[in-house]
Amino acid sequence: MKNFLELIKNCLTDIKEIMPWDLEERIQENPDLLILDVREPDEFAAMHLPGSLNIPRGILESACEWDYEETIPELVRAREREIVVVCRSGYRSILAAHSLTVLGYEQVASLQTGLRGWKDYEQPLVDQAGKSVDLDDADVYFTPRLRPDQRRPAV
Repeated sequence: MKNFLELIKNCLTDIKEIMPWDLEERIQENPDLLILDVREPDEFAAMHLPGSLNIPRGILESACEWDYEETIPELVRAREREIVVVCRSGYRSILAAHSLTVLGYEQVASLQTGLRGWKDYEQPLVDQAGKSVDLDDADVYFTPRLRPDQRRPAV
């Protein structure tokens, strides 16, 4: 049986990762770049990269295809576009990028370090109203908040 990080590691053999400074460059060089944020809607509303498209990881595969309630036409038509998948830390985006590759998307990369790394690189984030998010305030969002029942039991 694999654990979460082993699953991620196995997907990395097929997935390209880019760093925040690479994404900054890709945004400047490719106006057709699709930034796909696979976090949940409430996470996206709190902060996201300007111009990104939010499709939660849980519906991604059906959003990629015609004739589903979750179908997102822009994503279905993007099989030949350059896509950078983002999430909070860079793990869900690896799984999502892997799924997109399996489904025939040709130019997919995952943002290594996720939005946390993007913020640390001091790049802009906006809220659901399109208003700039103060990067110091974003630290609260990126600070892990584990409840005691979520921690591994002592042996």
